[in-house]
Amino acid sequence: MTLFGLSSFRPALLAAASLLLVGCAATPVDGPRPGTGQVASTAPLLPSMLFPGGAERFEAWRCTPQQDLVTAFGERELRLWSAHGAYRLAPAVVASGARYQQGDLSFWNKGGDAVVESANGRLDCSADMARSPLTREQRPGVMFHGRGNEPGWHVNLAHDTPELTLTLDYGARELTLPYRVTAMDNAQGRVSLASGLTDQPFELWLEARACFDDMSGEPFPARVTLTIDGETLRGCGQGIAP
Repeated sequence: MTLFGLSSFRPALLAAASLLLVGCAATPVDGPRPGTGQVASTAPLLPSMLFPGGAERFEAWRCTPQQDLVTAFGERELRLWSAHGAYRLAPAVVASGARYQQGDLSFWNKGGDAVVESANGRLDCSADMARSPLTREQRPGVMFHGRGNEPGWHVNLAHDTPELTLTLDYGARELTLPYRVTAMDNAQGRVSLASGLTDQPFELWLEARACFDDMSGEPFPARVTLTIDGETLRGCGQGIAP
């Protein structure tokens, strides 16, 4: 069985999911729309599925057939990230444990065990590592934080202006640069950013997918790809709500 085929669910489920995905940022968009090649005056609205949605922790699940998932349990929904996509499931009635469902996709868990089912198959999962989401207290003024290893780097997107700070080469180099939105897909949780300066080009790609730090194993709801100075760096990240 391939990776559970979460990305190939029927169009009805994808349509329902797209209606639930909304932006999340401190300020509304004011300025050129994505793809115009211009820097806006305020920070863009980022897709909701880059954020924890009020959950107290992200949890990693190791599943068979081979699969890794990330979840965030909120008061009214379960957010689920796989290698293929991101989904929001509502609570459903169950005799024991907890069950969440969205169309053909369901997630049932009791303690450290879970079963994930869809029209494409079933995953049997065990809870692994958990971590608390980053907060604005820990990252003041930041609405998205991404990071990677070998070489160590991280990126912080400001919550109010289209500006980001890159720390590269294990902290040896720091750049604060304007950016422009070149693509935005709220339904799929994808954002593409590019430099607002011609003399310092970069591209930053954020995608709502299960991600695990390749050193610590910590779970994240977003995959981050940074291309700068002819080098492509990959890591994980999360949106930080006010």
